[in-house]
Amino acid sequence: MDVQATIDEFLKGQVFGVVGASTDRSKYGNKILRCYLQHDLIAWPVHPSEKEIEGVPCATDLVNLPEPVHGLSIITPPPVTEQVVHAAAEAGIKRLWIQPGAESHVAIESAQELGLSVIAGGPCLLVALGYKE
Repeated sequence: MDVQATIDEFLKGQVFGVVGASTDRSKYGNKILRCYLQHDLIAWPVHPSEKEIEGVPCATDLVNLPEPVHGLSIITPPPVTEQVVHAAAEAGIKRLWIQPGAESHVAIESAQELGLSVIAGGPCLLVALGYKE
């Protein structure tokens, strides 16, 4: 499947997770969350210590998401992304969008070896879906 087809398949969902969501509105983790919300999609922020971001309750980790997600956006430092890939597979999440700056070869290879659909090294969700500040 080519990159655009993978993106199209990812965006067919209605429920997403955002690992690396932030309360800081200048950070991409916050902008990604707001982008989903701007498009009337359900997006669950994942943060180990925040209670809510942008008025949405946070899950402390992927196992504690309140409902199954169609896809997972990852906006974390590359070493953390590598751990998130494995946690996503364990949680049964099949589609990952590793945002620019969060990628690592190890994370991408691990996702592929685990049979996950992965978008990496391409456009940011903010560009593909469209985001207004």
